[in-house]
Amino acid sequence: MPHVRYRAATRRRRRRGAGFARAWHALFALAVAGLGAALAALGLLAAAETAALAAVFAAAVFGVLLAGLGAPGRVIAIIVWAVAATFAVQLTGGAGGPLAAWCLTPLAAAAAFRRAELLALGAAAAVGVAGVCALGGALLPLPGLAGPAAGWLSLAASVTTVLGLAAALIGLQVAAAHDARARDETELELREALDHQPQQVLALDAHGRILTAFGPDLMGLRPYRRRDQPFGDLVALEHRLAVDDALQTAAREGSAELFLAPASDPAGWLELSLKRLTGNRLAAALRDARPQRARELELEQARASAEQQNAGKSRFLANMSHELRTPLNAIMGFSDIMRQRLFGPMADRYTEYAELIHESGSHLLELINDVLDMSKIEAERFELAREEFDVRDAVGAVLRLMRGQAERAGVTLRGVLPTEPLEADADRRAIKQITLNLVSNALKFTPRGGTVTVTAQADGDVLELVVTDSGVGIAPDDLERLGRPFEQAGDAQQRAAGSGLGLSLVRAFAALHGGDMTIDSRVGDGTTVTVRMPVLALPAIEAPAPAAEA
Repeated sequence: MPHVRYRAATRRRRRRGAGFARAWHALFALAVAGLGAALAALGLLAAAETAALAAVFAAAVFGVLLAGLGAPGRVIAIIVWAVAATFAVQLTGGAGGPLAAWCLTPLAAAAAFRRAELLALGAAAAVGVAGVCALGGALLPLPGLAGPAAGWLSLAASVTTVLGLAAALIGLQVAAAHDARARDETELELREALDHQPQQVLALDAHGRILTAFGPDLMGLRPYRRRDQPFGDLVALEHRLAVDDALQTAAREGSAELFLAPASDPAGWLELSLKRLTGNRLAAALRDARPQRARELELEQARASAEQQNAGKSRFLANMSHELRTPLNAIMGFSDIMRQRLFGPMADRYTEYAELIHESGSHLLELINDVLDMSKIEAERFELAREEFDVRDAVGAVLRLMRGQAERAGVTLRGVLPTEPLEADADRRAIKQITLNLVSNALKFTPRGGTVTVTAQADGDVLELVVTDSGVGIAPDDLERLGRPFEQAGDAQQRAAGSGLGLSLVRAFAALHGGDMTIDSRVGDGTTVTVRMPVLALPAIEAPAPAAEA
């Protein structure tokens, strides 16, 4: 990415700048050392001149060491140069002495680091050195130099200062040129990336006026022709108020998003994303949202079609169930008359046939009633007939009704009810149907000699109906499916004994009462189904206790 490459190039230039600074300081140190050695060989150096050259040599050595320590090291190096130059110039006669040219060494050292921001510090340090030296020459009795040593020192100070400053400035200029070229290349790459990315990116002021724009044309919105225009002018009239609200929201909360139609193409559809920037500015990104809108419309149409089909299916099932129940009641009524021989004796075989017709009709009527209830619930046409009643009466009625079926199956059916009333505000028929379906399922999956226990208890204002059996249990794969319409567990014979609507109706009735149903079961360990509904009129005080079988 352009900004990554720019940062990498900047790090490389800084490393090269540190290398240049070390080389510059090393050469300056060598020049000073060479000058001192030559003058010492000629016997022209006194103690003051030696100390002056040593101070500048030390500053150059410190510059070599501090060049790689970043900004603090560079600042310290310039200060060291200022101190060393002041010391050297003062020892050799002050501003009028032979080493006065070294007052400019802090500026040369600052330029050698090839960082423009250090030039001001270097210049200030150089001016400070010159001022201190001039003041010292005027107020203090400084030692003066004369003879051949003064001439050589003056020539050496001038040459090293001029060459050092020139080399440092040239290096600074080269670094600045490289940096400017890198910035231009990075800016060009960024502009190219912004102009060719799929979204249109804009910078807006606090009032929504376009400051800059990049990216492709979107539905007649050309970014380069829209600068200095209010963004709201580009939006269809019906969406301008929403855009103004989004601009205010983004300025206040930091971000906002909305969909809009452009003024140039009312049939178009754009997604606008806004982010708050510094300086009361906003960044805006426009994306062509027509494909997304088309997909959403397709999904909405598919959903509406599915709901319509499902509602039609539910209406058909409800009507069909109603039409079937009328003749079925007649069949069951006549078969009941025949099996009871109300109009005289009948052959045993015909009596058996009448019994089978009555049992089959009863099973079919239960199935039709379940289908009718489920279709009403799915069509959202089922209305609860709420009333206040004692839940114990409803559960007890179911236990009495199912007693015969349990005895024929060889299963013990027990009821655990509280001694105090369980007053509920609920649909009595739904509560009985929940209990009936759960007991019927439990009896179907419990082998002879097993036990089915029905418990009704209170948990605050929540009614708990718990049906536990010692049957074969339910496999984990079947547990995931149970509770959905027409889903069944067990073998073929057990599946044939039901419709697969029992548990789904239990779950639906519980949901209509604001409750839920949970199933806990393991293969071979039986099953526990718990239905919880917040329907109790008054919280029960006394804990539930086993009661005689109802």
